[in-house]
Amino acid sequence: MGEMIKELKRALIIFGTLALVLGIIYPLVITGISQVAFSYQANGEIINLNGTVVGSELIGQSFEGPQYFQGRPSAIDYNASTSGGSNYGPTNQKLIDRVNETINEIKTNDSLSANATIPSDMVMASGSGLDRYISVENALIQVPRIAKTRNISESTIKDLIQKTEETQFPWIGQPVVNVLKLNMALDGIH
Repeated sequence: MGEMIKELKRALIIFGTLALVLGIIYPLVITGISQVAFSYQANGEIINLNGTVVGSELIGQSFEGPQYFQGRPSAIDYNASTSGGSNYGPTNQKLIDRVNETINEIKTNDSLSANATIPSDMVMASGSGLDRYISVENALIQVPRIAKTRNISESTIKDLIQKTEETQFPWIGQPVVNVLKLNMALDGIH
């Protein structure tokens, strides 16, 4: 019985030590290092404009009005607290109807011909519903509408797209555009 109590005490000491080191000390040290060395990233890459938070570089958001670039459709209306997709399969009639409706809206809003090709990221939501990027092709389709609405040249907007272009991974992938950064750049010239 005495040996069992010794083993129990030893186990509790080991458990307490590990809980203290791994549950309190380690997280505090890592948080401290990240706040000092990578403060911007550790705090969600929040973008402030004149002291007001306008969004995060990491999370897509909705933009209202024809004067802005529109991001990918979101099955969750860009609500970051409920990240997720629609889970509709490719043969689901609700998905087919929503995609067809979105295609018709895009063709109408962006004055495209009936047989125009629409990039998939203009009509398909991402898995999280919070994608911050659109393809360059998607952005270029929206240029005439935005130029007309803002009364600025298409070439000026195309230059902004080129300046904000990036790749999600430096070594692979197609160029993409962060919608928030692009819309902020648009607001900055107007």
